[in-house]
Amino acid sequence: MGMALRVLQVNSADSVGGAEKVGFDLHQAYLQRGLEAWLAVGRKLTGDASVLAMSGGPGAGRERWPVARRLIRWARTIRDDARGYESFEHPATWRLLDLPPGRPDILHLHNLHGYYFDLRALSWLSCQVPTFLTLHDSWLLAGHCAHSFACDRWRAGCGRCPDLSIYPTVRRDATAHNWAVKREIYRRSRVYLATPSRWLMDRVLVSMLAPAVVEARVVPNGVDLRHFHPADRAAARAAVGLPRDAKMLLFAANGIRANPWKDYRTMRAAVAALAERHRGEDLLFVALGETAPGEQVGQAEIRFVPFESDPARVACYYQAADVYLHAAKVDTFPNVVLEALACGTSVAATAVGGIPEQIIENRTGFLTPPGDAEAMAAAARRLLDDESLRLRMGSEAAADARRRFSLDRQVGDYLGWYEDVLSRSQRPSRATSG
Repeated sequence: MGMALRVLQVNSADSVGGAEKVGFDLHQAYLQRGLEAWLAVGRKLTGDASVLAMSGGPGAGRERWPVARRLIRWARTIRDDARGYESFEHPATWRLLDLPPGRPDILHLHNLHGYYFDLRALSWLSCQVPTFLTLHDSWLLAGHCAHSFACDRWRAGCGRCPDLSIYPTVRRDATAHNWAVKREIYRRSRVYLATPSRWLMDRVLVSMLAPAVVEARVVPNGVDLRHFHPADRAAARAAVGLPRDAKMLLFAANGIRANPWKDYRTMRAAVAALAERHRGEDLLFVALGETAPGEQVGQAEIRFVPFESDPARVACYYQAADVYLHAAKVDTFPNVVLEALACGTSVAATAVGGIPEQIIENRTGFLTPPGDAEAMAAAARRLLDDESLRLRMGSEAAADARRRFSLDRQVGDYLGWYEDVLSRSQRPSRATSG
């Protein structure tokens, strides 16, 4: 690395979801490479001293606002909520650059929804320090929702929203107002924008956010190959208490049945169809990420396993599985698919969002139409019935993950980009270079 860097990342939290994991993994990698790095979050869930809570809790800056001012903010938030406005009453955002002990050279923003960030500060922040923005969903492009599903009203101004209940929910349809507010913020902002998938980048480039983009790059997420790699299946099953001889399918998510972006119903139906085919043979479907009673579907057992934060233990589940199933209604670039591939587990997944950019069809996995349980069952059946195919695809999946989806590659991409931007900003202009 050519220069010493101070990097401040910002995210909604420091653990739990996929977007949070991306930011935290980058942060840890920056520290390991000797950078001065901090991660400012809306919710601090770890004890890491380099993670700074933006307001309240350990690591937070001291509240400087008098009681009367805080009451006014609270009243505005209540008013905005009643009107359906997205509320940006989060004053700690304006003190972001003073939160770490040293002023950062780079500000790198991730998820800005989560009720912690004042989006109106974006234009000011991007004038103070080179500001990178990594999108993990489509919230910045729309009048309220993180994913718009089949709706394309975000292209032209929202309004007449078909579903106000999509996270982040709003109580009334003020989506056209929210869209216009965001567009005005972006008109005055200048960001270096990254997306993990070409699918999401294509949406950005036709959105109201496009005028704010100084430079755009697709930077795929990476996984830590120290944890996620092929391993002995029997040993992995023993490590997490899974039966040695059952045919095992795996799905992992933060919440399983009620996750609005995933499609548990299709996966359950696919497992039921597989159970019909595998009569007399034990079939186990492990759903990692939720505490719930198990159930029996014909010859198949569905077993729920609570959320696991230890990456080495999470990797054991991938290494133990014969096939990784991933049904989704929408997905930007799911880390769990990358983790499965890196562990040498072939994947059957729905072809939505950025997933087709992760899987090489017929080589590292199979892609199926959204909501098609029979197609997903057929793809999984091919892999379960043909061991040589499964092993060959798993081997290629691991090799492809090493080439394209390592955390080291992702870190290098961002650090190289940071240095490139800083070197350009420090280069004297022709008028002053003498």
